[in-house]
Amino acid sequence: MSQVLDTPPPTPVPADDDLAALAARHGLSVSGARPSLPEYVRQLWARRHFIAAFATAKLTAQYSEAKLGQIWQVMTPLLNAAVYYFIFGVLLNTKRGVPDYIPFLVTGVFIWTFTQSSIMAGTRAISGNLGLVRALHFPRAALPISFALQQLQQLLFSMAALVVILLGFGVPVSFSWLLAIPALVLQFTFNTGVALIMARMGAKTPDIAQLMPFVLRTWMYVSGVMWSITRLTKGDHLPHWVTLALETNPAAVYIDLMRFALIDSFHAKQLPPHVWAAATGWALLAGVAGFVYFWKAEEMYGRG
Repeated sequence: MSQVLDTPPPTPVPADDDLAALAARHGLSVSGARPSLPEYVRQLWARRHFIAAFATAKLTAQYSEAKLGQIWQVMTPLLNAAVYYFIFGVLLNTKRGVPDYIPFLVTGVFIWTFTQSSIMAGTRAISGNLGLVRALHFPRAALPISFALQQLQQLLFSMAALVVILLGFGVPVSFSWLLAIPALVLQFTFNTGVALIMARMGAKTPDIAQLMPFVLRTWMYVSGVMWSITRLTKGDHLPHWVTLALETNPAAVYIDLMRFALIDSFHAKQLPPHVWAAATGWALLAGVAGFVYFWKAEEMYGRG
């Protein structure tokens, strides 16, 4: 006769709902769970000193191995401006009909570099700092925001050279220079929003960082950095949608606002219609949409 062995019945596996209820009953939560949007903003504000200190530290270390050190913060955009002046101003003669062309060009290069560098730094903000992201718990938006703040600090440092150039070419100091402050605030908000968008995209697909220089270079060529949009769009030789796209291009809007603020020969009639409304609209759209877009993927950063 075969002997029948008594075996205990299998232990039932708790359902997911039962596990969730058990965890909630004991005060447990998902590791790295995305907080609510208001709580996320509160956490970021609580770490504002870290964001500022991190930005300053990155700026200080950026040229630490170069012999000229922080001088490259000014030399890099100035050398770019010199190259653009030779190619576009002299060879292509884009300076024709543009008063104070060198201040016009240098202002455009400095302001464009601010946007370009913020977006490029934002693209690598998560993928280039995975060790920090995986080691510490903090709102990940602190990284792209701090990189955008770093670029703002670099621009403010470089503005000293811009002021010297303006004065050297006979551009007088005027009260309109104060308009540079709200223009930079709006541009910083826009840059930060786009940096947040690119940070999320770069975290998922790091190869985007290799593509962005080509995208940004194309964007620069249509943003009036080296040439006057007003002169190009004057008349009816361009389709209306092309004129509208050039005039409402956010990079061109912020560049034109800074030229209007700093260069007395750049008049209000050279600004696109409703330029302050456009600058504010782009800043709010990019800032709010970029922040929400980045926050929605908070749980995935550093988990790949």
